[in-house]
Amino acid sequence: MVRKNQICTVTGERLDGQMNCIAHVDGQTVFVPGLLPEETAEIRIVKAEKRYAFGRVERLLTESPARRTPACPCYAKCGGCSGMHMSYELTLQAKQQAVQDVLRRVGGIDIDVPLPIGMNDPYHYRNKTAMPVAVKDGVPRAGYYRPRSHDLTPVDTCPLSMPPADQAVHTVLEWMQAFSIPAYDETARSGLVRHIIIRTNRNGQSMVTIAASEASLPHADVLCKALMEVPGVISVCQTVNTRGDNVILGDSYQVLAGEPRLTDTLCGLSYRLSPLSFFQINPVQTERLYETAIRFAQLTPEDNVADIYCGAGTISLLAAQKTGRVTGIEIVPQAIEDARENALRNGIENADFICGAAETVLPELVQDGLKPDVVLLDPPRKGADQAVLDAIAAASPNRIVYVSCNPATLARDLRCLAASGYHVEQVQPVDMFCWTGHVESVVKLTRAGL
Repeated sequence: MVRKNQICTVTGERLDGQMNCIAHVDGQTVFVPGLLPEETAEIRIVKAEKRYAFGRVERLLTESPARRTPACPCYAKCGGCSGMHMSYELTLQAKQQAVQDVLRRVGGIDIDVPLPIGMNDPYHYRNKTAMPVAVKDGVPRAGYYRPRSHDLTPVDTCPLSMPPADQAVHTVLEWMQAFSIPAYDETARSGLVRHIIIRTNRNGQSMVTIAASEASLPHADVLCKALMEVPGVISVCQTVNTRGDNVILGDSYQVLAGEPRLTDTLCGLSYRLSPLSFFQINPVQTERLYETAIRFAQLTPEDNVADIYCGAGTISLLAAQKTGRVTGIEIVPQAIEDARENALRNGIENADFICGAAETVLPELVQDGLKPDVVLLDPPRKGADQAVLDAIAAASPNRIVYVSCNPATLARDLRCLAASGYHVEQVQPVDMFCWTGHVESVVKLTRAGL
């Protein structure tokens, strides 16, 4: 077994789902961030367990043709991206393999997974950034956490964010420094400003939200005036978060200046979004993701559709254009409010939205006679609740389209649905989060016997 601080020479074999390279030392698996397949390097063991270890590259001995110079100066310290040291094509191949491996290992599903749908230009795609704030060298700074820590790496410019975000963040930090506004300290659980959240639409308009530990923001009028002078900023909001976990936003928000909502477009429809609304962070790839989901659904004008975890109604309203009736279920009240408003804005009258926990609402609807022909399922990273999967099986829809941001919970849920008589027909990954280890997948399931 390898030991901590041991120096080893290894050759990279393949990438895992987080873009770590897998190598072996005397038969023991070693995960090496920053190494690429077929590269040879001297590494130092930084963590050693019984069955695996983690290593750090000390000296690269041979270099892969796929190696690239990272486009971000913070790459080595920031935990946001893990694949900028390789070609974009290699990141897509790694994600393809990761989805296929976990479907087979966890889900027992043997299916060929195609290459993820990628971007022509995989930069400046994020329409939402949420930067934690901390004091660094005596001044407030915003950035992202180092891998596996809450140690802030200050980031002045992020190559993944839409351009208006950087100036707005700098404006908030200048206000904090000018008036000695304290950043929140997680350890002491004191301070005021926790996160700066910027949401930007495709027209370059931005909504700035301050996540704070208290409702009162000193000199808020000065902050609002400065932010509203930043090109593109049309709204300034605040949310209060007193929780001690990793949740960023509070349960409600107030508008401090400007518009109460941000309007964006997706697949030809118009959406009004609040700071609390869920909306995919990559608009170009979201259109490809949802177009794939709608294509997999094979909707007809006679179909009755249930959209579980519907958010602000994005997939629901696209489906409503092609089918008879859509029922969306979402636990966040503000998202349901947005979904209903979005339906009105787009003249869609055959979509209903219910606010409540899917694991409670869906079983009740099925018991009361809901029989959807198609179920659209887009759960959070933890996957679908077992009560939701049981209710879907009881409703016995002809087709299920599962949109997932976590291959592991996707595979677990697909195994459950397979046990209920459903067959996985198609899988299509989509690269929503370029340069990271995250990947979205769309899966089409059909009921056995159809």
